[in-house]
Amino acid sequence: MKKLLAFALIATLGISVQAQNKNAKHDLHVKGNCGQCKDRIEKAAYGVKGVKSAEWDSNTQNLHIILNEKKSKVDDVENAVVAVGHDTDNKRAEEKVYGNLPSCCSYDREGSVGEANTHSH
Repeated sequence: MKKLLAFALIATLGISVQAQNKNAKHDLHVKGNCGQCKDRIEKAAYGVKGVKSAEWDSNTQNLHIILNEKKSKVDDVENAVVAVGHDTDNKRAEEKVYGNLPSCCSYDREGSVGEANTHSH
């Protein structure tokens, strides 16, 4: 019986480790306007351990990341982006942080903040 339990435990751990992807691709909708926003958003994303690639497109307002899920989660990236003043569909930046952005970075805060729109590939 002990051998069966040990085998079951090892099998379960093996499955949970395989579920984490070293090159997981995700898209986050991140609000911003300009080149300064792009630099700030991408820098925040790269500041998260495990982020291998971060590319924000001002036209689509999508941040495409490649992330090692063994080191971090998409939520960590989202928290980092919000911390520098940029809203996502799931989280809103603090008013004080948003207010300190340069005027060219003042994006429209109305709309879908809070709706889930995080995609993974």
